[in-house]
Amino acid sequence: MVRDGDCVAIFHSIHRVMKAEKALKAKSLEILSIPVPRQLSSDCGLAIRFRHELLSEVEAVLLAGEVEIAEVWLKQDGAFVRLK
Repeated sequence: MVRDGDCVAIFHSIHRVMKAEKALKAKSLEILSIPVPRQLSSDCGLAIRFRHELLSEVEAVLLAGEVEIAEVWLKQDGAFVRLK
């Protein structure tokens, strides 16, 4: 479930999702792997959900780990807004 104020990071492959999850959990960031919401993609892929307040920290950790984020979405007022 994605709540208002949550971000969803989408990656190009399951391998990148797993690598991102490992790097973020190593930094004790509060994240959760979730199925990509249907509003964002019809693929049966995984994404990472986190609070919007953590966005810059999540991006910094993934940049350091050389994990590229394909898209970042923010759920706001019940709808998704693309941030990246």
